[in-house]
Amino acid sequence: MQVLEPALQGYAWGSSTVIPEMLRRPADGSPVAEAWFGAHASAPSRLVGAGGESLDRAIATDPVGRLGDAVVSRFGPELPFLLKLIAAARPLSLQVHPSIELAREGYAREDARAVAMDDPRRSYRDRNHKPELVYALSPFEALVGFRAPRRAAEILDGVDHPTARRLHKVVTSDPTSTGMQEAFTLLVSEATRPGPDEVHDLADAFRARLRTGSPSPRTDRAVDLLESTYPGDPGAVTAVLLNPVSLRPGEALFVPAGTVHAYLDGFAVELMASSDNVVRAGLTTKHVDVPELLRIVECVAAPPIRIAPEHVYDATDVYYVPVDDFEMSVTRLSDERCRVPGGGPRIVLCLEGQVTLHAETGEALEITSGQAAFVPASDGVLRARGEGRVVQASVP
Repeated sequence: MQVLEPALQGYAWGSSTVIPEMLRRPADGSPVAEAWFGAHASAPSRLVGAGGESLDRAIATDPVGRLGDAVVSRFGPELPFLLKLIAAARPLSLQVHPSIELAREGYAREDARAVAMDDPRRSYRDRNHKPELVYALSPFEALVGFRAPRRAAEILDGVDHPTARRLHKVVTSDPTSTGMQEAFTLLVSEATRPGPDEVHDLADAFRARLRTGSPSPRTDRAVDLLESTYPGDPGAVTAVLLNPVSLRPGEALFVPAGTVHAYLDGFAVELMASSDNVVRAGLTTKHVDVPELLRIVECVAAPPIRIAPEHVYDATDVYYVPVDDFEMSVTRLSDERCRVPGGGPRIVLCLEGQVTLHAETGEALEITSGQAAFVPASDGVLRARGEGRVVQASVP
């Protein structure tokens, strides 16, 4: 077991204080959007006390010892998951993650076009899918997946703006996934999207409705927030088509590949397949590729996938997800030594308190709030003792 030094990401939407406070580091006023605990080649964590060796290189020197035979045979000599802290002070981009098949196609296509890996115009930075699990540490707001067409029609009904009337006609004339895709395309496609002034006027119509009575104040507030943050961006209006999601601390949400989403605000743990593939349609200063997003997005209306934990031990809840790359457990300790479920390669992140991890080999390692440890497969069964809460990423 070794303590991990996370790779920090200073994206513009990040909070300047939340992650530094968790990591017990001074805040310098610049945004810290994410802390990555993992071995993805674009931003690997480093092993403390090992000469600063990156986790991906450490795994490459002994893949079987660190990952185990079963993981290597299934995923190759790479850690299949990536654990993050995410702190959003502003809304993130309107985005979709690809399936494995589409990721491989997109990666090969951008390679064939000689798009450099560090080129900001590159969407596919690896060949992997990126399903993700969000575990809220604070109230967390998001837009995830498409609403039922009839609900979108109810929200659009009576809004006095040409774009709203056009969207209403589309979703009432064809209240299926095809109609929702047409409405979404109308908003984000370069050929049909409303201009900045039209977007602002439409957002004003939703703002005005908040004062006079709205069928969905939550949606009107989301449009207001998004258009205020990204003035004139038609992605703001997609809030009328998408499901709003509110997570309380301790609640979890699963976002499959192909699901359009935008995180709005909050602090959370994210666990995902080890990938950095993001295809964006707006609400960002980063590269936008609307044609590619429209090719890979799933427009079937469906409720957001909230994951209820399974209580497996007295102190541990496990959040099972329908993918093979990862699962997450949360263990709450009260000075009793208990087993932490799972095997193979694991990353254990201390969310609060002070915890000592005990490996089957007899090795022990203490971590405190904001610290994480990489536990190789060769360490065997893991037990923990202390006062606090830890989240563990592992392979099913």
